[in-house]
Amino acid sequence: MEVATHMKCSSIWESIIGQTKVAQSKGSDPMMWSVQISTELRSLGISLPCVELGKHLVSHICWQNNVPIAWKFLEKALSLKIVPPFLVLALLSLRVIPHRHSCPAAFRLYMELLKRHAFSLKECTNLPNYHKTMNSIDKVLDLSQIFGLQENEASVQLVLFIFSTVWRLVDAALDDEGLLQLTENEPKWPVRPQDMEIDNVYEEKRKEYGEILQNINTIMAVELIGQFLQNKATSKILYLARQNMCTHWESFIQTMQLLLEHSSALRNSKCISPEILLKLISDAHKIKVHPVVQVTPLVNSAGLCIGTSQSALWLPLDMLLEDAMDGSQVNATSAIEIITGLVKSLQAIHITSWHAIFLGLWMAALRLVQRERDPIEGPVPRLDTRLSMLLSITTLVVADLVEEEESVAVDEFEYGLEIKHRISGKRRMDLIFSLQNLHEYQSLLTPPQSVISAANQAASKAMMFISGINVGTAYFDSISTMDMPIDCSGTLHHLIVESCIARDLLDSSAYLWPGYVNGHINQLPHNVPTEVPGWSSFLKGASLTPVMINALVSTPASSFAEIEKVFEIACKGSNDERIAGATILCGASLIRGWNIQEHTVYFITRLLSPPVPGDYSENESHLISYAPMLNVLLVGIAPVDCVQIFSLHGLVPELAGSLMTICEVFGSCVPNISWTLTTGEEISAHAVFSNAFALLLKLWKFNHPPVEYGVGDVPPVGSQLTPEYLLLVRNSHLISSGNSLKDPNRRRLARVACSSSSKPIFVDSFPKLKVWYRQHLACIASPLTGLVNGTPVHHTVDALLNMMFRKINRGNQSVANVTSGSSNSSRLGSEEGYLRPKLPAWDILEAVPFVADAALTACAHGRLSPRELCTGLKDLADYLPATLATIVSYFSAEVTRGVWKSVFMNGTDWPSPAANLSSVEEQIKKILAATGVDVPSLAAGVSSPAALPLPLAAFVSLTITYKLDKASQRFLDLAGPALETLAAGCPWPCMPIVASLWTQKAKRWSDFLVFSASRTVFLHSNDAVVQLLRSCFSATLGLNTSCCISSNGGIGALLGHGFGSHFNGGISPVAPGILYLRVYRSIRDVMFLREEIVSLLMQTVEDIVCLKPKKSKYGHASFAAALTEVKVAASLGASVVFLTGGLGLVQSLFKETLPSWFMSIHRSEKEGKRGGILPMLRGYALAYLAALCGAFIWGIDSSLSAASKRRPKILGCHMEFLASALDGKISVGCDPATWHAYVSGFLSLMVRCTPTWILELNVELLTRLCKGLRQWNENELALALLGVGGHGIMGSAAEMIIETEF
Repeated sequence: MEVATHMKCSSIWESIIGQTKVAQSKGSDPMMWSVQISTELRSLGISLPCVELGKHLVSHICWQNNVPIAWKFLEKALSLKIVPPFLVLALLSLRVIPHRHSCPAAFRLYMELLKRHAFSLKECTNLPNYHKTMNSIDKVLDLSQIFGLQENEASVQLVLFIFSTVWRLVDAALDDEGLLQLTENEPKWPVRPQDMEIDNVYEEKRKEYGEILQNINTIMAVELIGQFLQNKATSKILYLARQNMCTHWESFIQTMQLLLEHSSALRNSKCISPEILLKLISDAHKIKVHPVVQVTPLVNSAGLCIGTSQSALWLPLDMLLEDAMDGSQVNATSAIEIITGLVKSLQAIHITSWHAIFLGLWMAALRLVQRERDPIEGPVPRLDTRLSMLLSITTLVVADLVEEEESVAVDEFEYGLEIKHRISGKRRMDLIFSLQNLHEYQSLLTPPQSVISAANQAASKAMMFISGINVGTAYFDSISTMDMPIDCSGTLHHLIVESCIARDLLDSSAYLWPGYVNGHINQLPHNVPTEVPGWSSFLKGASLTPVMINALVSTPASSFAEIEKVFEIACKGSNDERIAGATILCGASLIRGWNIQEHTVYFITRLLSPPVPGDYSENESHLISYAPMLNVLLVGIAPVDCVQIFSLHGLVPELAGSLMTICEVFGSCVPNISWTLTTGEEISAHAVFSNAFALLLKLWKFNHPPVEYGVGDVPPVGSQLTPEYLLLVRNSHLISSGNSLKDPNRRRLARVACSSSSKPIFVDSFPKLKVWYRQHLACIASPLTGLVNGTPVHHTVDALLNMMFRKINRGNQSVANVTSGSSNSSRLGSEEGYLRPKLPAWDILEAVPFVADAALTACAHGRLSPRELCTGLKDLADYLPATLATIVSYFSAEVTRGVWKSVFMNGTDWPSPAANLSSVEEQIKKILAATGVDVPSLAAGVSSPAALPLPLAAFVSLTITYKLDKASQRFLDLAGPALETLAAGCPWPCMPIVASLWTQKAKRWSDFLVFSASRTVFLHSNDAVVQLLRSCFSATLGLNTSCCISSNGGIGALLGHGFGSHFNGGISPVAPGILYLRVYRSIRDVMFLREEIVSLLMQTVEDIVCLKPKKSKYGHASFAAALTEVKVAASLGASVVFLTGGLGLVQSLFKETLPSWFMSIHRSEKEGKRGGILPMLRGYALAYLAALCGAFIWGIDSSLSAASKRRPKILGCHMEFLASALDGKISVGCDPATWHAYVSGFLSLMVRCTPTWILELNVELLTRLCKGLRQWNENELALALLGVGGHGIMGSAAEMIIETEF
């Protein structure tokens, strides 16, 4: 600090410079001058190094004293630290570089000083006045302004100074060789003087010498650039610049590319070559990481996935796709969004190319189709849903990923960054390569029988294109591949390519790929009709005759224009045209129109909320006039596959909003009007309401308590299936600005949401539905009460009971004697009022719980026979099919209360399962043979026939009265899952008894029913679930040699290849993964799985090391091979956690399970036998498990999802635990090698794969973690962690680099 007064300052520096000029004229020794100057400064109380002296010395030299002796004085002052080296170098760069052509010797001396002093980081940063020096440099060079960083931290300013110095040298070298003009942006630094150099006129000889020196200087500048990139400390400093100033680094790399490609100085250098410099800038971001994040090439990344090769690492994709096929529950979130997030996570965690991940995704979707190419029959999604996943959903996922990259590139281009090399779309090229590679996997490309025709047509289309024959779609409407002169057999590959072409991912050049078609044809087949009813003629204006309608219903549309025209007719046409349009939309275009399926489901959803006509003036809702069309739509999308397709596309929330409106309107109507459809069928308001209500209830688990799946301190999973939640998601789709527009899938959802209603809607918007929903929840929560004598509800109960039991001749026997008081004036047996009451549907639903209660109570007390009970309930359901939902709700609640006695299923009063109960038992044992789980015996003793709780017996007896026809199917689809859930929750063997009864009813459903019964084995025992999971791990890793599915491991062993009696001459064992995916949703308390997954993973790691050693040439287990299998095991564990418990289970894993495990003591007899490899692999396994769980749930980047918003808090808690343990505040009980491997592995994965996570952690926490890592000598990892921590911690990272003398 200077102690001289302000008035003396100028005289002091004049004196110092005067002494310097005298010494300069005398040719004094630089050492003597330095001693004299430093002595005088100290006598004046001025501390060294002196900032002001540095400024004056540089001003002295530039340019009145640009002589050798002056430079020698300056160099000696630098060496003795009389002046701060960094400041002098900064001042010289500002003065010398622009004048390097007129003063080449000065530029040469400047670079010599750089060599001597710019790399002495530790020495210079430990000098007094360091912070003042760096602040002066920042002001002199204006670094904060240029780089847009308002940081006062000296270490941050040091990073900017070094980065700017290297960049100045690059610009200078480019300018020297005339290359700077090739850059698209103005140079960031001045490379030429601002004023004319009129005083620097050389003689010819001196000019020639100057040009030689300039050339030498350019070479030296290039070599100096390489030295900055090679030096351990400065290269790490530049790494910080790359990580935290990405935009500036990209611009810097662009200039470096010019140097690499065009610089003759670089080619002439003897110290560095273009190849070396290219490697240096490529390695500028690489930090040595741990084996758990080493890039491993995914050879055969997408084959049949047999064995635990690298391809098995894609099993999360297979599990997610297979899980989406479970029809027991729809999802409020689009499968496109979920799969896209998973694909990004896997691509980041595995550090693999987009080509590999695209190939893995295609093959997972193909395996999904091949796994159930001949699925069992039953009320479950079948092949159509799987084909939609392959040919529509997967293609949209890929399209969104490609658009994401290309739209970002375009946005950056528009904002002036002009990053042209990104606009080309590398993902698109990787997609093309992956599609070309698909041709190598013919075994997975064989089309199922139902799509052979479509595949052949796709192949024919390509063949005609390459043959130069131009035909329209009309030709394909009328030709069969049998008419073609050569083989036009198509595969799923052809359908995939067509799906990509339809979405502009490919063009017709794909038809020219080698092996894509079998040859050429010279002419078209003869005798083919020129025009047949079909999409082509319809698009040309043909009318919608019955023949045309049938053709359009049975054949999917091939283009958006075709399906859009149908939509317009349905919106604006006559009543008959509306019905025809709705019928066509719900036909083949919905199920098999894969290329336009997203448009079809959007159009159907929009039609369910038709706009109010401009001239509409009636008091009643305008929806009444649309009743026939709405009913066609409701019936058309009711099948399980259709509902699942809407779910996959993310339209469940929009669909729910539309259905609630329809239910509110038609449920309030008295059924005194009817409509006649074009088929002659007559429908009423009750029919429209029932169809809409049944479909609405399929969209959430309405018969389950809403809190049954509560996990941790997050909202229960069940709440995601309520009307409130569905509307909340639907309202979120209305957002039409901000980041949501960057997501193509969210744009699609926003478009359809806004088309129905641009304003948010809530349950309060539907008062009638709200009343029913509250009654429904109350019925589940507590016994039925509240029926008051003489109220409208009481009168409705009487009317319904009289209608149901009018044929019973028992006088006026009152039901009140046997009820709990809820129906104390209702009577059985009256013949009066036998006509069906004309009541609104909502009024009937409000009375149904009391009706069911009265009827069930009468049966329990012998006043109704079981047959009469079931007949009466069936009459009620026939009168208003929607009542089946309330009956389900009531029976479910009563069974769980356990107040009803069981009834014997003896074949007299109730149907008997005895005829096939034993065969069901044998089949269950076969199905579970691969799991090792014991099946409780179903054989009942002679004195103890099968029994069911009365409500369950009544419910199953009611359901088996339905016919298995199309009309009843949509209501059985509603009652079926409820019946299964209800039976599964009852004591064993209720579900097998139900399955036996239904198998007698529907023999073609026997495989499905027996499989459903086998699942309930796991719902009554957590031990059985754990054993099932153990089987999953063993099957995947090939650890169970006695497994009856496969001993090779891999995805094939985990998920198998389908099940059913049509395989291998009889029902076969089901792969454990399939069983678990169909079981876990019914596990009420999933929290116990936290510890079990970790325990199973640790046991699996031990088995990998000890039971499956892969010998290296040294005779030890190959670490790389073992690590690959450990990653597969961790991928399986993460998939189970992700699918089973979602955010809640992952949160609990990070906050509770992992810390508890590490603090506990774990010992294994086998640890000593394998040295340090077992504990280390355990740590890596847990690190991989944690990273994958977090990535699957939170995502790898910043997003608007609710889960990602909770990431900073949950991850921060876990990082606090790690830091506290590293600080010694918490004692760790596990093996030190395991702990070390976990911490280093998990942090390495975060650095390399999920750097966004690190940005969300606070600086103090990161500093503590790095301090702990350095105690383990993990300096590289500590630096990498700080390097991606953002601007706020860049200074700390720089200090660490300097302190550790990298």
